[in-house]
This record gives sequence, C-alpha cells and structure tokens, in this order.
Amino acid sequence: MDEWEYHASLGPTDAKGNTSSLPVNTSCENLECYMVLKQAEKTVIGSICFLAGPITLLENALVLVVIAATATLRQRPSFLFIGSLALADVFASCFFTTSFLDFHLFRHSDGPIAYLFKLGGVTMAFSSSVGSLLLTALDRYLCIHQASSYKVLVTRRRAVISLIILWSATIFMSFLPLMGWRCPTGLSPPCSHLFPYIDQGYLACWTSFILVLLALILGAYALILWTAHRHESSMTNIQGAAGTGHARMRMDIRLARTFGLILLILVGCWLPALSFMLADVSVPLTHTQQRAFAFCSTLCLVNSAVNPLLYALRCRELRVALLQLLQRLYEIGRCKKSSENLTPRLASAEDNNCTVCTEEETPRNRSTRLSSISEMVNNQQLDIRK
Repeated sequence: MDEWEYHASLGPTDAKGNTSSLPVNTSCENLECYMVLKQAEKTVIGSICFLAGPITLLENALVLVVIAATATLRQRPSFLFIGSLALADVFASCFFTTSFLDFHLFRHSDGPIAYLFKLGGVTMAFSSSVGSLLLTALDRYLCIHQASSYKVLVTRRRAVISLIILWSATIFMSFLPLMGWRCPTGLSPPCSHLFPYIDQGYLACWTSFILVLLALILGAYALILWTAHRHESSMTNIQGAAGTGHARMRMDIRLARTFGLILLILVGCWLPALSFMLADVSVPLTHTQQRAFAFCSTLCLVNSAVNPLLYALRCRELRVALLQLLQRLYEIGRCKKSSENLTPRLASAEDNNCTVCTEEETPRNRSTRLSSISEMVNNQQLDIRK
C-alpha cells in the first residue's frame, strides 16, 4: 500500500494519538511519491513527449510566422484567434515537455518556488489554448449566425481586446499557487496527489474553469450546426428536392463531419486528464492512478500538436499565404546565391534575372548592391591602369 493510502487509512483520532508513528515520508520530502512511473512507462511516455513536443513547436511556429508575415491575415480577427492558439501551443510544447521530462523521466526535484513557476507556465499555456479555442468557436458562430453584421460585431480592435483579457486572466489564474494559494500542509493532505504543493481547492477551481470552457465550445459548435441545418432546410424547401442540394453534399452535413472530428479530438484529449483531477479532489489516488494520469496528461500535448492541422492548415487562405511565403524565400535565396557568384565583368543574363527577381527589394538595398558592384568595377580599372 502506498504512502497516500497509508495516511488516508488513519482516522483523526489515530493521527493525533500516533504523531510519533507518522513522520513525514522521507521519499515524499524529495517528491519521490510523485515520481511513480516505471521504466516501461517512462519509455512510452518519453517517446510521446520527444515526438509530439518538437512537432508541436514546429507546426505552431510555422503558423505564427505565416500570419505575422502576411499583412492581410494580421488584419483579420479570425487569424488573430488562430495566432493566439498557435502561440499558446508553442508555450505548451516548451513548458510541458521540458517540465514533464525533467520531473518524471530524469527525476529532478525542484523547490516549491521553482516547481510552481514551471507548473504555472504549463497551466498558462493549456488554459490559453482552450480559451483561444473558445474564441475561435465563438468567431465561427457569429460568422454564421450574424453573417450580415459580422464585420461590424467582430472587429480587429475587439479581437485584440478579447485576447488581452483572455491572456491576462489565464496568467493570473495560472500563477495563483506561486502567489500564495498553495497547500498549507506541505506535501500532506489536503495537498493534491497529482501535483506537489498544489491545494485541492485550487485544483478544483482550475478544473472547473477548463470544463466550463469546454462546455461553451461544445455549445458554440452545436449552435453552428443548428443554424446551418435550418439554413439548408429552408434552401431545400425553396429550391425543391431537385435543386442543388442533391448535386453536392449539404453544408450542414459537411460541417457536422468536420466539427464532429474537432470535438472528438478535443474531448478525447482533455476529458481523461480532467477526470483524474476531479477524482484527486474527491478521493485519495493510488500510484496506479497517478501513472495513468501521467499518460493522460500527454494527450493534452497531443491535442496541441493536432490543433494546427484542424484550425490553421485546413484554411485555404493560410495555405496560399504559406506557399507565397515559401516562394518569396526561394527567390531571395536564389538571388543571394547569384549575387555571391557575381564576377567583376559586364552583367550577364544570370545577373539580369537576379535584378528582375529583386524588384520588390527596398531602394536602399538596391542602391547598396549597385554601389558595391561599381566599387568592384572601379578597382578592376585601377588594376588595369597599373
């Protein structure tokens, strides 16, 4: 029987009468009672983190670069929400992967301040990720339900304000344990059996907050499907059964398939970990349940890896912007290579091609390049005179 079960099996009277027989567990002083993974489990969970962490980082960083480099995307509220989601998932890939591997695989125990700071970063990342998913769902709902007044309701200024409020709230809530809302009894109950130094009251509040966000996301997508179904039904009645409704798949059916996949992945990745957190508030957890939670928590990282594929790269405009960015980078690289191979002679056809592909460069860069070429020609003429 593990340490948690040993403490829980003693009643209040026994605990008071046997204080000498209840020293603080030496293994728990170094957080050993939280490092419960066996070697096979370390291998599996470590492989998931080593694979999903870099993929999540690269995918979401690519989304951020494309949005930041495209002026038209930066001005649209929908892509601001997608950018916020990508930023949160970048933080999740960094904070969660490093903290989880450092604690569970390398068994490195930090002090309360360092541990709560790392945990606050993980909590902030995942909270902001779910919050950005909610803003994206609300944006899609308004786009369908209030199509005529969407551009008036959802402006870039309001989108930025909503993102500031979201990130401020998640940062404040995530670092509450670091600011003082931590377990008053060290590592003994009512401390969490899943997170050292975390009070069960705080864990219950954060879990409830995430569950409310998930419920709002589900409600928003349900309203989107209902609105789309009403629209398609009315169009079918107007155009008749032989209209375009039979020529292609109905919009509400396509939306149902897409949103069904999105919600299935979202709930499947988050609900197991949240269930263990709720159970931790109610009953003492065994080492087996702690190991199961460690695996379920990696599913949240998997969700962050899937988010760019579901929300960003499925968007045609963002894919087009990505291809244009890659094309510009290729042209710049080709022209730089041509410039490096430039010899002090009359411009050849290859040089002319380089001049054509750099027409979008700034006048300052063009003048700098021309000055360098003229200096090379002048130096060659001086050498000939000599």
